[in-house]
Amino acid sequence: MSSPTHNITSTIRVQNATQDDIPSITAIYTTQVLETINTYEYVPPTEEDMKARMETILTNGFPYLVARAPSDGSSSSEPEAVVGYAYASTFRAREAYQFTVEGSVYVHPAHQRRGAGRALLDGLIAECERRGFRAMIAVIGDTGNGASIALHKRCGFEEVGVMKGVAWKMGRWLDTLMMRRGLGPVDSSGPGDA
Repeated sequence: MSSPTHNITSTIRVQNATQDDIPSITAIYTTQVLETINTYEYVPPTEEDMKARMETILTNGFPYLVARAPSDGSSSSEPEAVVGYAYASTFRAREAYQFTVEGSVYVHPAHQRRGAGRALLDGLIAECERRGFRAMIAVIGDTGNGASIALHKRCGFEEVGVMKGVAWKMGRWLDTLMMRRGLGPVDSSGPGDA
């Protein structure tokens, strides 16, 4: 498969992730696990764990993307670094859910609010539509996660439900917010008709 590149801004480049990106992806996720409520894991996975997760996602036909930007964030002539990543995965295992994906986006803290999250989510939506998926679900850690909620709303997601107090992390009970966005044609045709 070719490696599509989505040029969102002159300094952020989104493309398919590779195994070479695993150390950067692992470092970004480790920060998310240890310092935020953006994920409900307690123990950061190893690089081998992250590699296995990526292989599962790709083997099952889902997209896995990275955002690259100049290391210092200033100009496109600087060496690029992975500043975020996004992937789609199985929403639920039952067959009837096969056209619905769960999307996940993580951005390095030093690069947040610079367009990487939007570039990744736009790229992920485009790739999922290209692959024939019909809906994307965002499972957002806590209703107080304003940045993630705002990002998803800007990309066309709507809030569809809140599960109150279902997770315990960082010394408090957390809600889980579910958001949904349709993909592809908005009609009632069957998946074979899309």
